[in-house]
Amino acid sequence: MAHHIAVFAENKPGRIERVTRVLKEAGINIRAITIATSDSFGIIKLLANDPAGACDALEAAGMSVSRKEIVAVLMDDRPGGLLRVLEVLGREVININDAYGFVIADKARAVLVVEVEKAPEVENLLRERGLATLS
Repeated sequence: MAHHIAVFAENKPGRIERVTRVLKEAGINIRAITIATSDSFGIIKLLANDPAGACDALEAAGMSVSRKEIVAVLMDDRPGGLLRVLEVLGREVININDAYGFVIADKARAVLVVEVEKAPEVENLLRERGLATLS
């Protein structure tokens, strides 16, 4: 299973820099990032090469952190690539609680990261339908 890290942070200049500095100093590589804010606080979500190590480093730096199982689905980087994934989830009536994506430029592939209930079961379902997932 893949995991992403959620960091709860004040919405102030320098907060994202602090998160990334802590991870750099711990030797953690950030593979994707998304940020959502609401007035004075926000959530920074990260895909990292070492989710457990990222949590440990951020917690040691005094940050409020959680690690959550997610599903990272590989898809073609072309029109309809995202639709193929969403059709599978829709047919199975799987609700997406949160999502973000990114492109793997040199491979003409993209990745959709989704938070869903029962992530391991959803990951298995997607594989059964011929879609590859990342750990």
